Amino acid sequence: MARYTGPKTKIARKFGEAIFGEDKSFEKRNYPPGQHGNARRRGKKSEYAIQLEAKQKAKYTYGILERQFRGLFKKARAAQGITGEVLLQLCESRLDNVVFRMGISPSRSGARQLVSHRHITVNGELVNIPSYQLQAGDVVAVREKSKSLEAISRSLANSSNVFEWITWNDDTKQGTYVAVPARIQIPENINEQLIVELYSK
Repeated sequence: MARYTGPKTKIARKFGEAIFGEDKSFEKRNYPPGQHGNARRRGKKSEYAIQLEAKQKAKYTYGILERQFRGLFKKARAAQGITGEVLLQLCESRLDNVVFRMGISPSRSGARQLVSHRHITVNGELVNIPSYQLQAGDVVAVREKSKSLEAISRSLANSSNVFEWITWNDDTKQGTYVAVPARIQIPENINEQLIVELYSK
């Protein structure tokens, strides 16, 4: 399964946000990467550069490579509703993202690994495809044999995230993807309209 495996702190510094989650290295050096850091004089970005940066930020945030992301955009454009908003909703509806939102893993990359290693079920069935698109009402759970995993228990103990479109039962270690989130419920700082403009050229 293809995924980004390069340096994460460098990417986070590029966007000025810890887009991969808590990052102590980023906190120490939260300025752009490069030999001169903040001292470097940076010219005004072109419209294309700004749009490209918005797309790259979304891709890195959700851990999706170009081909898959472009496929999601085509699906969003064909659907009813505002294309940019639908695109983010499709990203949020991915199984790995919902596992992350539920607090089963502290990061999307960790959530992707849990799904790939067959620790997660959807409606009682094992699903090992991180990009699996959930539908409203789907029940996501930690499989019985995996409930005692220390990594999962630690993540759930430290999780304080609450989302209106997700429910979670800590006793049974299962939750429900109640509904597709509205744009206002998605906390990511992404300008989806710039992505639409880029792909529409």
